[in-house]
Amino acid sequence: MKRLQRRGFLAGLAGMIALPATWSTGVVAQQLRSVEPLLLALTNGVPVRKGRVTLDLPQLADNGNAVLLKVSVESPMSATHHVKSIHLISNRNPVAEMANFYLGPRTGRAQIATRVRLAGSQTVTAVAVLSDGSFWMDSAPIVVTLSSCLDES
Repeated sequence: MKRLQRRGFLAGLAGMIALPATWSTGVVAQQLRSVEPLLLALTNGVPVRKGRVTLDLPQLADNGNAVLLKVSVESPMSATHHVKSIHLISNRNPVAEMANFYLGPRTGRAQIATRVRLAGSQTVTAVAVLSDGSFWMDSAPIVVTLSSCLDES
């Protein structure tokens, strides 16, 4: 059995420390993306305005496996003026469009509450599509200490 020398051990240790640092920054850069292309596809080029949508999620989540998220939209929910759909978008998850909720005038309230999986700290965006063809949004950052839904491919 060959005995491990101190220099060889230190060189191997330095390599093990450097490898995860370069690997993780490449993964983070690959996973962080702009939500602009997804918004353009959703809206067909119509501008998205801030306001009317309230996205409520914690600033810090200990575990990304089930993060509570609430979205409410200011709307009378009448036959002529109502929320048609609410879309949740992530800039870091493997699948950027996390969820789509379709509503109608009989929904009563334009409000949803759900749990989502998050792959690390990121910004979550909620987009509401109204019956008059307008698009409204709200975004909120969240820090996740234990990531979920990481793509290992």
